[in-house]
Amino acid sequence: MVPFYPEESKIYVAVDCIIFGFDNDGLKVLLYKRSFEPFKGKWSLMGGFVATYESIDDAARRVLYECSGLHDVFMEQIYAFGDVNRDPESRVVSIAYSALINIENYNNDLNKSMGASWWRINELPELIFDHRQMIEKALNRLRERCKNRPIGFELLPEKFTLPRLIKLYEEIYQKKIDKRNFRKKILSMNLLKRLDEKDKSTSKRGAFLYRFDKKKYNKLIEKGFHFEL
Repeated sequence: MVPFYPEESKIYVAVDCIIFGFDNDGLKVLLYKRSFEPFKGKWSLMGGFVATYESIDDAARRVLYECSGLHDVFMEQIYAFGDVNRDPESRVVSIAYSALINIENYNNDLNKSMGASWWRINELPELIFDHRQMIEKALNRLRERCKNRPIGFELLPEKFTLPRLIKLYEEIYQKKIDKRNFRKKILSMNLLKRLDEKDKSTSKRGAFLYRFDKKKYNKLIEKGFHFEL
């Protein structure tokens, strides 16, 4: 078969996944040590090349599953990174995707087999290529997302306390927030159901547990709303 574009150079297409998680230590991103050259043994995002038989979205979902063992998680395309010299070996364009997962559901066996570990967002090691830029771009997108959709379903367990929700937002924005104002705003939206249960892991008095009301949340998403800290 005669190629239609014989004079055009070949460019590789890759996907990289910025996988965010949240626990008692703070907001984290999943990194692993590369097992191949270039930069073997250096810290990297989870990624891979797009196969000829798959779309870039399918490639991103495959990479995420291979790295976490999870299906059906929140994931969105962030940005295309295509500087000519971003990869010293070949001309590679990478499409960055952001994923939000509940660390409690993460497949730790897969974590060990891939040499992966969670790193706090403000304590990242030196990363290969433009992976730090990818994380910064994904974090900025996450902050924008927080303005029109309460982030929490994907990063928090099903039941959580208001102090834990507040800490999540402080980690996302990397700053202290007005706790009283935040509590007032989030409760006024009627998105949370207070349960007849308390978390007493941090004090004898304990803090009430809450759960997101998904039906009300979905209605607000349809109508559109603005949530500013």
